[in-house]
Amino acid sequence: MINIVLFGAPGAGKGTQAGKLAERYNFNHISTGDVIRQEIRDATALGLTVQDAISRGELAPDHVVIEIIDNYVHSHRAAAGNIFDGFPRTTPQAEAFDRILASHDLHVDTMLELVVPEEDLVQRILLRGQCSGRADDADETIIRNRIEVYNAQTAVVASYYRAQNKYVAIDGSGSIEQTFASLCREIDRLFAQ
Repeated sequence: MINIVLFGAPGAGKGTQAGKLAERYNFNHISTGDVIRQEIRDATALGLTVQDAISRGELAPDHVVIEIIDNYVHSHRAAAGNIFDGFPRTTPQAEAFDRILASHDLHVDTMLELVVPEEDLVQRILLRGQCSGRADDADETIIRNRIEVYNAQTAVVASYYRAQNKYVAIDGSGSIEQTFASLCREIDRLFAQ
């Protein structure tokens, strides 16, 4: 089973690309952001725990996200692989993720980072906010805070995978189709190994 971390700042296109890749390769796709937002909508204990942080554009607490991923890995073993969209977001999450996967005799095969200029990210999210209904997609101050949090807390995770020779940068500034083709080339290399 191939395990891919799809990485990138808010607005880089992770959700769009992960969906397309899951369909093409018969991979499971988990978006921790989607799972957490559903927990908030359902007003579960987990949702209430993270609601305040999310509304400020901050990250959900590590222990909550790690619990979600552990449950997910345990219950999803049938596909050809997994695409983890938006996880891990911190180095402690990456370290915990390695332990979770190892407990299932699995490992991260690669991290694919979608690299997009910051101003393009802001404009993409504002455009998405016109139809997503998400308040955090419609407020430029919150968007810029999300990108700042990403740069301060999440971008360092790339170094964690770079040190393991599992990191690949993908130009995400082109069209959806161009980015998808670049991602597919990297995944096809994994299958060829």
